[in-house]
Amino acid sequence: MIRPPEYVREIQPYIPGKPVEELERELGISGSIKLASNENPAGPSPRALEAVKNSITGLHRYPDGSGYYLRKRLSEKLSVGEDELILGNGSNQLIDIAVRTFLKAGDNAVMAVPSFVVYSMAVQAVGGNPVRIPLKNHTHDLNAMADSINPETRMIFIANPNNPTGTIIRNDEFDDFMERVPDDLLVVVDEAYYEYVSDPDYASGIGHLRSRKNILVLRTFSKIYGLAGLRMGYGMAKEEIISEMHKIRDPFNTNTLAQKAAIEALNDEEHVRRSRALNEEGKKYLYREFSSVNIKYVPTEANFIYISTESSSGTLYEKLLRKGIIVRPVGPNEIRVTIGLPEENRRLIDELRQLMLDEPVVSG
Repeated sequence: MIRPPEYVREIQPYIPGKPVEELERELGISGSIKLASNENPAGPSPRALEAVKNSITGLHRYPDGSGYYLRKRLSEKLSVGEDELILGNGSNQLIDIAVRTFLKAGDNAVMAVPSFVVYSMAVQAVGGNPVRIPLKNHTHDLNAMADSINPETRMIFIANPNNPTGTIIRNDEFDDFMERVPDDLLVVVDEAYYEYVSDPDYASGIGHLRSRKNILVLRTFSKIYGLAGLRMGYGMAKEEIISEMHKIRDPFNTNTLAQKAAIEALNDEEHVRRSRALNEEGKKYLYREFSSVNIKYVPTEANFIYISTESSSGTLYEKLLRKGIIVRPVGPNEIRVTIGLPEENRRLIDELRQLMLDEPVVSG
C-alpha cells in the first residue's frame, strides 16, 4: 500500500457538515436552518445572479485565466495595482498557494489557536511546522506571536476578524507588531469578514501593503457578497510577492461564472449595505436574548457569534440538530453560531430557551 509522508498522515482533515437535505432525511425532520458556515442569509446580489444567467451560454470556453476584468475592477475599487492582485478558488486556495510558494519542509509558520484550521493544514501539507499561540481574551496575542519568531519562522497567519471568535486587532497594536516582524517573513492577514466590521479602530492590512511591507491580505466573495457556492477570493501584496505566487497558481483556477458574478457583486453597493444592516440587527437581537438567559458570548465584528456551553459543545449541537438548527461546534465547550435572518435568529433563541428549561446546557 502506498503511504504519504508522515507529515501528511498527521493532518486532521477538515470535516464539512452534511447537506441539509441529507440531515433532514436521516433525522426525519424538515424546515431546518443552517447557522453553521457563516454564509450571508440574504443570498447574493440580484445583479450577480443576472450576470451568472447571462454567462451560461459561454461555458464551453475556458475562463479568463488571469481574471483580467475582475482584477481591473478590484484595482479601481481598492486603489491597488492590478499586478498586486491574485485571484483564487476562494481565499482557501490562496492560503495553500502562499504556503507552497514561500514555505519549505522544516520551516515554521506562526498562527493563533483557535483560529481558521486551514492555516495549520496547509503548513503541515508541505512538511512545515505550525506554531500555535493561544488567544488572549479571545483575540490574537500579538506580543506572544512576535516572541515566538525564530530563525526557522517564514510565515505568520492572522485572521482579522478572527474565526471563530469574531474579535479584531486594532491599529496601534498591529502597527507595533509589524515593527517587530523581520523583513524576510510573510505576514498573511485573512480579512474574510472585513466588510462586516464596524469598529473604526480596526486594523486592515492594506495600510501596511501600501507601505511596502511583506504582507499578503486575503479577502473573499463567500461572506457578505453571498457567493460561497462559486468560490472566489483574492489576495493583495507587493507585485514581487504576487508574481512568485502566480508560478504556483493553477491555470484557469477561477471559473467564468464566479468572475462575472464577483464583478457585479462589487458594483452592487446597496446589497452590501443591506447585508451589513441585516447582520447588525441580528447581532443586537442575539446579544440581548443571550444576555436575558445568561448565555456567555464574545462580542463580534463578523457575522457569527462565539458562545460557551456548560456541557459539551457536541451535546448542544446534537440537541439543536434534532430541532432542525445546525450550528458549528468549535471547541470542547464552544459553539459558533452564524447570525441569520430575523426569523432564524428567533427560532434559535426559542429552542435554546426550551433546552434550558429541560436542563442547563449553556453557562452564564
